Amino acid sequence: MKKLTHDEISENRSTLETLDKVDKLPVYVVLNSIRSSYNVGSIFRTSDGAMIEKLYLCGYTPCPPKKEVLKTALGSQDSVNWEFVENPKDVVLKLKQQGVKIIALEQTDNNLPYYSLSKTDFPICLIVGNEITGVSQDLIDLCDASIEIPQYGIKQSLNVAVAYGISIFELRKVFDQK
Repeated sequence: MKKLTHDEISENRSTLETLDKVDKLPVYVVLNSIRSSYNVGSIFRTSDGAMIEKLYLCGYTPCPPKKEVLKTALGSQDSVNWEFVENPKDVVLKLKQQGVKIIALEQTDNNLPYYSLSKTDFPICLIVGNEITGVSQDLIDLCDASIEIPQYGIKQSLNVAVAYGISIFELRKVFDQK
């Protein structure tokens, strides 16, 4: 086993010029009022890694070119298709009308385990909420389902960027299954 160099890793990666030829994961992500610029930047980078369809920044979620977002995004704000939309309901209703399944990453009284979705559930819109208050009830009311990452310790939740990373790569795994 040999650790790969940056150049060796880059040989098999897309570039900004070839992104339009990449098959994207049919997942739209709505970030609603995320407080931390660093969490947003981390979510950009994870979104690039999973190659999602589109990221919507809503409410008071900080956007590029805010320097703290750019610091953790490490250039992924250029490779991820994103848009700022003030009201997340506008995005959700538009996607719902297009037949996209709306799923909240949230603890509700009727959760599905985060790993229980199937390829037939795609395309998906994943709603990710505020670090403290989570996904608002008015958005949950528009959802087809909610997924939860079980917690086994004394804390009730994970960091929003970590929870997003777990869930988006699980969705990638489900979608890529033959």
